[in-house]
Amino acid sequence: MASVGKALDSRAPGGVPRWLWLLIALVLAGVLASGFRIGQHDALNDLRLAQEVELRTRVQALEGVLSRQRAVATVLADDALVRDALADPLPGNRAAVSLKFDRLRDQTNSSVIYLLDHRGVAIAASNWDEATSFVGQDYSFRDYFSDALLRGEATQFAQGTVSHRPGLYLSHDVVGLAGGHPDTATEPLGVVVVKVEFDALERNWAGNAAQTFVTDPSGQVMLAGDPALRFHPMPNEGDAIRTTQAVPGIDWTMTMASSTGAARYAGLLTMGALGFVLTLLAVPVVILMRARRRAAREAEAGRRYRVELERAVEERTRALTGEMRERRAAEEHVARLQDEMVQANKLAALGQITAGVAHEVNQPLATIRLLAENGAAMLPEGQAPEVAGNLAGIQRMALRIGRITEQLRGFARKASGTVGPVSLREALEVAVLMTGASHAGRGIPVDMPAVDPGLLVMAETVRLEQILVNLLQNAQEALAGTQDPRIRIGVEAAETVRVTVRDNGPGLTPETAARLFTPFATSKPNGLGLGLVISQEIARDFGGDLRALPPEPGQGACFILELQGAI
Repeated sequence: MASVGKALDSRAPGGVPRWLWLLIALVLAGVLASGFRIGQHDALNDLRLAQEVELRTRVQALEGVLSRQRAVATVLADDALVRDALADPLPGNRAAVSLKFDRLRDQTNSSVIYLLDHRGVAIAASNWDEATSFVGQDYSFRDYFSDALLRGEATQFAQGTVSHRPGLYLSHDVVGLAGGHPDTATEPLGVVVVKVEFDALERNWAGNAAQTFVTDPSGQVMLAGDPALRFHPMPNEGDAIRTTQAVPGIDWTMTMASSTGAARYAGLLTMGALGFVLTLLAVPVVILMRARRRAAREAEAGRRYRVELERAVEERTRALTGEMRERRAAEEHVARLQDEMVQANKLAALGQITAGVAHEVNQPLATIRLLAENGAAMLPEGQAPEVAGNLAGIQRMALRIGRITEQLRGFARKASGTVGPVSLREALEVAVLMTGASHAGRGIPVDMPAVDPGLLVMAETVRLEQILVNLLQNAQEALAGTQDPRIRIGVEAAETVRVTVRDNGPGLTPETAARLFTPFATSKPNGLGLGLVISQEIARDFGGDLRALPPEPGQGACFILELQGAI
């Protein structure tokens, strides 16, 4: 026992027991390990949040491509020239359809557009003048042909038999009209097929560090940043962070996988920073220990000088007590500074993410707007007014997104929007236009009163449109499965301007109405529960308010937006 006590009491250089140095080393190792875990955890959360935002953007881009190409097939299926080519097999009619398809392919960025007769044989195609022309090819074996004849429309992702290039085939049946009247449809005459290739999207995904996959219900890869993975099971990325979201309008799922290496590196940086701080804190401790050793030697010498030196020892002891109090106060101050530094780092990271997203969106947005302007300029004057209208709509939407990204960058700079007079009519028209093109809004009529163009409200344009779009989208989602769905917008102008958005859906339950404006409370499977909360806060920033009428059985839901009028 004596030898053990002697070993434990043995002194390391500096006069401190070795067991105390060992304990200090263990504590420091635990602190550094905790710093690594905290830094890695925060970095993983930031990475997961950024990946979710990017995934939603990519899903929306893919959904936009599918919606546009599906609309091309639907419009062509009702085209009189296409119907005549199927009903009257004159070479001139079929050649005219091929030329029309050729023009539409360039305007809509489709890969190939072609027309099949009732036997499944291609009688017209946009590639009629190419060596790999589809004209004369038999596609009756394709599911998109037989399914379109049975159900009216179909989709199929497959490898091309002529081009040997994979793509998504969107088909729609062409129905003959008895007596030329649109309400007297006969048996299908044929099928219009639009093939879409996603090379541009996949090249864009390939340039990102995160891997992107689009899979069918069986887990087979349809689209990927690496085309070699197509038609294979999705690979297992080990410890990668995975984020998944369904693609609206088609039975596909998009997945993004990112390596956790950056998070480990962030953990190491945090551990290094913490080690640096601990090193700075250790310097005064070492100095204090040396001072105590010096005091001990002086105390030993003081005992030889009896009474006079004993007084000196007492004074030194009191001085050391004061130093200990100051040291504890300094340690508490450093701890508070560390907490403030962690919070400041989190806020700085949030600002960088916001500014980064706004910056990355601006370049493709400018390209979209330029392409829309060029497309409008290349249209012959007076021809294709629908296309010209769509291109003008794209330009307006690009300008609106630009204003939104400018607001994001302004947020990163701690700036705020300016509230001023805004045309209520223009804001309503933009909101109806944006929501009418969505998957949930197709086929749902919106009754909007005639609003005086001079009716102005105190608001900020983009944020007012954000409130209206959120209310219309909620109404559209509530009308899913409703017979004869309809949305009614009302405007009353008095001392304040009141906008009502009412639907004829099932309405709100008392439980839902009670927590309607509570953050993160939602009845939607994929909802965040923040849309109405944010909209209400925006309305109150404008000096107005947003509320819902109490639920009434069978009366649907009604939301009231009150705004200050602008003189």
